[in-house]
Order: sequence, then C-alpha cells, then structure tokens
Amino acid sequence: MAYRVSVDTGGTFTDVVVADDHGALHIGKALTTYRRAYEGIEQALTQIAAELDLGVGELLAQSSHFAYGTTRSTNAIVEGKTARTAFFTTEGFPDTLLLREGGRLGGAFSPREFTPPYVPRYLTFEIAGRIDSDGDVFAALDERSAIEAIAAAKEQGVESIGVSLLWSTVNPSHELRVAELIEEHFPEATYTLSHQLNPIVREYRRASSTVIDASLKPLMQRFLGELASDLQEAGFAGKLLLSTSFGGSWPLARMIERPIYSVGSGPSMAPIAAFEAGRTSLGDERPDLIVCDTGGTTFDVGLVSAGEIHYSVDTWLGEKWTGHITGTKSVDVRSIGAGGGSIVSVDDGGLVHVGPESAGADPGPACYGRGGTLPTVTDAALILGYFDPEGFIGGKLALDLDAARSAMAPVADRLGISIEQAAKGALVIATQNIVSAIREMTISQGLDPRDLTIVAGGGASGVNAVQIARELGVGRVVLPRTAGALSAAGALNADVISDFAASCFTQASAFDYAGVREALADLDAQGDAFVAETATLDPLAVRRQYSVDARYPGQVWELEVAVEGDGVGDEAALQRLEQAFHAEHLRVFQVNDPSQRPEFLVWKQRVTAVLDHPREPVLESGTAGASPVRTRTVGFALEEVEETPIYRGDDLVPGTELSGPGIILEPTTTLVLDPGAELVVARSGDYIISVGVNATASELVGAKEAQR
Repeated sequence: MAYRVSVDTGGTFTDVVVADDHGALHIGKALTTYRRAYEGIEQALTQIAAELDLGVGELLAQSSHFAYGTTRSTNAIVEGKTARTAFFTTEGFPDTLLLREGGRLGGAFSPREFTPPYVPRYLTFEIAGRIDSDGDVFAALDERSAIEAIAAAKEQGVESIGVSLLWSTVNPSHELRVAELIEEHFPEATYTLSHQLNPIVREYRRASSTVIDASLKPLMQRFLGELASDLQEAGFAGKLLLSTSFGGSWPLARMIERPIYSVGSGPSMAPIAAFEAGRTSLGDERPDLIVCDTGGTTFDVGLVSAGEIHYSVDTWLGEKWTGHITGTKSVDVRSIGAGGGSIVSVDDGGLVHVGPESAGADPGPACYGRGGTLPTVTDAALILGYFDPEGFIGGKLALDLDAARSAMAPVADRLGISIEQAAKGALVIATQNIVSAIREMTISQGLDPRDLTIVAGGGASGVNAVQIARELGVGRVVLPRTAGALSAAGALNADVISDFAASCFTQASAFDYAGVREALADLDAQGDAFVAETATLDPLAVRRQYSVDARYPGQVWELEVAVEGDGVGDEAALQRLEQAFHAEHLRVFQVNDPSQRPEFLVWKQRVTAVLDHPREPVLESGTAGASPVRTRTVGFALEEVEETPIYRGDDLVPGTELSGPGIILEPTTTLVLDPGAELVVARSGDYIISVGVNATASELVGAKEAQR
C-alpha cells in the first residue's frame, strides 16, 4: 500500500496528515521542534504509524510522496535570524530599501516610524555603470567597483549577496557579469540576481525580493538539506515536494534555489483544503469561501471566490508600507496575532489586549505545563470548559486547569472581575480582532461576507467559529474533519506550480507585437524547462496560462489580466485583452474608463503540472443522532450552560444531526457548538453548521451598555 504524507510546521505545532489508498486520512500533531524539523515530524508520524500498526520507518518506506510546508523562513525574517546579506545596487540608488514606496498608514501626519531597511546602509554597495530603460548601456559596468564591493562584503562577514541593478529586467548583462565576479572572488557566498528572480519594473519590489531571497539561501539550504537527509535516513525514498507561497509545490532543488517562495508556504495551503471541503461537503464546484486557519501563533484568513483562490503581490513582512515586501505573487493570506497561544494582557490604561505576542510552543500556554506563566486564548478556553484537560490533542497532552486559572488571575484582579469573566472577555476580544480582519479583507475586495461560507481550520478553529460567523452575519460554517491540520491537508491536493515573468513594456495604442512574441517565447522556454524538471513526478496533465500586468496611462498600480490562448497575435486578440482589462478594473475598483487604452508592463505564464491526488474518502451514513459521553458546565459567549453535552467526533457518522449547546471532541481540534446552532455531518465526514440567529456577543455588550 502506498501512502502520501504532508506536513505543515507552524510556530507552535507540527501537523502531519497521511492518506492511504482508500482515501482515509490520518492526522498527527506534535509541538514544533526548532533545532531540527524532523524531530517534531517524527513525533507526529509515530502517532499515525501506531494507528496503522506500522513503525515510522515502515510508513515512510511505503510512502510515495512527502509534501512539506513550513513557517521557518517567515519566522527567520521576523526574528532577524537570516544570513548576513549585502545589497549591490546601481550607483546613486543606495536608498531603495530605505525609502520603499513612500506609503504610510494613517496619512501624512502619522507619527509611525519606518523600520530599518532590510539590509543596513553599511552593507549596501553601489556599483558604477548604468543600463537605460531601452536596455542600452548608458555607462559601462565598472568592474573595479564591483570587485571592491565584493571584497568589502567579504570583509564584513557577509554570507549572501542580493544584486539588483537598474533596468536589469530589460538588459541583464551587468547583473550577469557581477555574478561572474562574485563566483571568482567570493565563491563561498550565495547570491540572487533580481532579473532572474523577479523581473518586474518596480525597483523597490524587485530589490526587496532579491535581498530577502538572498538572505534566506544559506538558512534554507541547510534546513531543507537536513530535512531531506533525515527523511532518507528514516527510510523515505519517494518524491519530496516543498509547499510554495503561491499555493503549489516545488521539487527540493527549485526551492533551495529560490527560497523566498517558502515564505508563507504553510498558510497558502489552507485555501486549497477549504476549496476541497466546499466542493465535497457542499457539493459546489465553484464555492465562495472565507478561509479561517487558527493556529497556535496566528489567525490566517484567505478567500475563495467562484472556486478561484485569491492571490496578491502585496505580501508585507510586518506592517504595510513600513515593513518589507516580498514583491512576489502569493496566495492572499492575512495573518493577525489571534491564535491559541496569543497572550492576554492589560495595559496601563486598563484596556485588555489579545496578542500579537504569542507563547509559541516553548514554553507555550500556561496550561501546557511547560513553564509558561502568561495567560493565553488556550488557557481561557480551558477555563470556560471548552477543552478536556485529559483529552487535548487526542489525549497526547494533558492540560493543567489550575495553571491556566493562576495565569488568568492577574488579569481578572486587574479588571475587578472573576477569572471566568476574564476568560470569556479574552475570547470575545480575540473574536472581534478576527472579525475586523475578515471584514477588512472581504469588503476591500468588493465582497459581502454575508454571501460567503466560512471554512474553519487549525487546532483552535472550532473554539469561536460560530461566534465569528454570527458577528459577520455569515449563516454557515464548514469544519472539516481535518480542520486541526488544514494546511497540511491542503498540501495533499497541491499541484506542482510555477510562475514565470518577462518584461516588455508596450501600449495598446502602439502595440509591440514582435516584442510581446519574444517575451512570450522566453516564458515558453522557461516553462518547458520547468515541465522537464517535473517529468519525474509523473503529472497527469500540464496546463499553461498567460497573463499580463496592465494599467491605464498615468496609473501607479497595475492589475493582472488573463491573456486568452497562445498570446496576442492580432488586433482582435488585443481588443479582447483590452476589454478584459476594463472589466477587471471595474470589478476591483468599481470604475473604469473604456475611452482610455491601457499599457502593458510584465508578461507572465503560470505552468501547472497536475498530480494524481488522493482519492476522496467514502464514509457510510448512520443514525441521525449520537449520545454524549458526558456533560459539564461550559461558559459560552452569551450564557453558561451547566449540563452541556460532550460528544466524541468518532461517534458522529455522516447523517448525524445535533443542536447546540454542545462540545465535539476531535483528536486535533475541538468544536464549540453554541446555543442555537445546528450541525449535520456531511458524507465526507465534515461538519456543516448553521449558526442560527442568536444575538452576538458584541450585540449583547452593546445592549448592556445602553441599559447603563
């Protein structure tokens, strides 16, 4: 029997999902290990192997695929643990990383300061020589200045170099020569060339992506190399795939070459799993979904519209405008500090905050008993009766209720309320933080959240999913049986995908057919090389799709528009492309101007190698109800219910119907079914919840304030 393994290593937990030939999914969860990733993976695999009556080595030896996603690169950037990196730029442009794009949240008078540039000034080196916008050599490359920069970088202890020279997207000769000089004079250094990584026009975005990628190369080469070696030693001989930020997978060699695409790779898999849940559980091939993935450290939200996952080129590490932008296309996932490990605190003014600081995996929430003393969302949920102290993560981690209460006590004392009230308030605030993030994301893209369905995933997903839906006016929530490992489950269904870009500026009013044909031919060549690289994965099919970044003359930002067929070969094809741009501009901005003819900047091609995915599980229907295993007092958002029934998820077969209040215990998550909510188990085993029309927590708070 051949198994497929997928892993998502988060900041707190490492989630592992194993699919067998029958489509059955087995989930393991362990605390993330930072020294060596495989240690945490092995712990989770041990849980699954025991269920299958196998040893870990036997399981890996019988596995055909191993898909891996991680937050390691993202965490390294946030924590400042990337390689010491130098920035080589064209003479006269040393402030590219400092000035960024000039934006500022809160307007021109905002007091917020910009964070330091990704590469400090003393590691920024100017290279004499200049390419102009037509690709002509305006000033010859001064090789002496490049050699001096390389020597200075080496003397400063640099490990990697990002090279981003002006207009290298049109003529890369200077960057290529600098690369040759690096290999000659500093061969032990890794480097990234901007025209190869991200050939876009915007100078800051190209430079930012280049130095970020360069800074990750030494770290990720070691990290992924160790993982591959550990897996091989453990008995795995199948195909190793790495999750990417744009919702696909890559072979190991490609990820090591361009590690920036590992940034956000884990969360990018959640919308894929959500789409599968919407398709199988709701019977909708083009679902409209809000994807909520609540982990131990963060809450991530994404969108699926008409079956299409939303993408973005505005992925900021840190706060928008003042942080650092990846400059690459990725699945649009927004993260806030509202995970299970988010710390509850009270500021000097008496205001309660939840996150963004997190207890992480070490020491973790106070109730984990690993030395943590600060109260978290997980501690609050335990205090309110949502979690079983002896049954957390399927009984693999005992929770200390007394430690949770002791941690929450200072918050309660500071506010002059009971510990239970403090815990309930913490969950209400966490919910409001999440709701605000979802509203901002949906409304800014012209979507009404009331028209969407929430798919909830992550270990803490079921704690407040019903309350989130009620606050948003969403009527339905889907909680997959794999919710506790949503991103890992998504990786099982990820195809091998890569995007390629070629710069060719032209205007619709004077369209450069020959230049565009040359750019598309370049894309075809890159795509052909990628297809040859993925041939060993035995794809079922290969799909290609062209697109282009377009804008009205004078506009600051571009929109990506799909290009029909094989390109733009005649006037009719150009007119269709213009019409598509006007339609997309209307959809995004609710306004367009068909009298204006657009201009086109960067041409792109997405190549998808479609893999053979695990078959869908077929579950037998059973009775329409189930008996609780026990009852206990639970403090819901709006009321306390003394005799709340507690159910085991394994007892709830397809066709089961339940009415809230209730708690459903899954091995890797817990579903809180608030009073008034209705649940049915779909044939896929997923939970479909109608949230009901009960008042929301915020409405109740508002009513009490009005009475005062």
